[in-house]
Amino acid sequence: MDFTFTEDQIAFRDATRRFLMTEAAPEMLREIWETDAGRSPELRAKFASQGLTALSVPEANGGLGFGDVDWALMAQELGYYGIPDSLADTACVAVGLLAGLADDTPGRDTWLERVVAGSIRIAVGHPINPLVADAHLADLLLLHDKGEVHAVPRSAVDVRASQSIDQSRRLGQVTWQPTSATRVADAAKGQGLWADAFDRGALCTAGQLLGLAQRMLDLSVDYVAQRKQFGRPIGSFQAIKHQLADVATRIEFAGPVLYRAAESLANRRAHASVHVSHAKLACAEAAWLAARKGIQVHGAMGYTWEVDLQMFMKRAWALDAAWGDRGFHKTRINDFVLGDGASLGPGRNFME
Repeated sequence: MDFTFTEDQIAFRDATRRFLMTEAAPEMLREIWETDAGRSPELRAKFASQGLTALSVPEANGGLGFGDVDWALMAQELGYYGIPDSLADTACVAVGLLAGLADDTPGRDTWLERVVAGSIRIAVGHPINPLVADAHLADLLLLHDKGEVHAVPRSAVDVRASQSIDQSRRLGQVTWQPTSATRVADAAKGQGLWADAFDRGALCTAGQLLGLAQRMLDLSVDYVAQRKQFGRPIGSFQAIKHQLADVATRIEFAGPVLYRAAESLANRRAHASVHVSHAKLACAEAAWLAARKGIQVHGAMGYTWEVDLQMFMKRAWALDAAWGDRGFHKTRINDFVLGDGASLGPGRNFME
């Protein structure tokens, strides 16, 4: 079997990387953070012009029709450059929910077409997340009520802002009243849609965490090559090398876990949810280790506003609990591996 990415996937990733390298420099991110909204309409419009908002939208609605494997690559770039925007929530999670609705659902096609154009921001209120990202700026909110899916306009909800250690995450507590007019999927249909949305949200978060881990490692490597003690770069000291080598190893092992989860989700494998939980844990561990070792090699100055490390470190801390904390994902894996009827023992190792 061929597990490599296609030439088109690699080309799209590389093009996105070059675009973000120019448009999302750390000094630009700081400027966006300091605005009241914490978001840049200009940057969002550029995402749309590059086709990033159209990535998962079906071709019938003007999108590119890409899938979860493509998002595993894209999410890493969003994490690596610390993008202060809930692009994945709108262009991946929300699009998955909308695309799963019946074709004749009122508003469905219009919403998808507006996602492609970049003219709509959709917030997703899954019950696993007590706070909704970008609810204050959303044109539309997809909200959960007893398994049902509700499409609620911003004017029909009350949003109370909540602070985050990561200034790029704008969270809000949403209060609203479900009605038959806002319901776009009943509980029977909605349960499956919300389960898919959760796995997709967790997968995108895992990808961002892996990208953040790589960015923090790169920043640390650059720093230890320049910082000198006793007339030598501190990166030449074996103790420093070992700490950063540990991070590199953790990142290297987390990557295949993420890609396996994306492939499982894209092809609806029997245990795709377990694979997603494994990816979320592996990528979170890599990001946490990168943050801790980064602080150790930078010293206390790594926490300060002027140093770029703190931007990515705080985002990794915040995303660690998004779309299911470690306890939740460990429980899903535990129930699969050690639960009653688990497929363990010789001859069972390579079964689905």
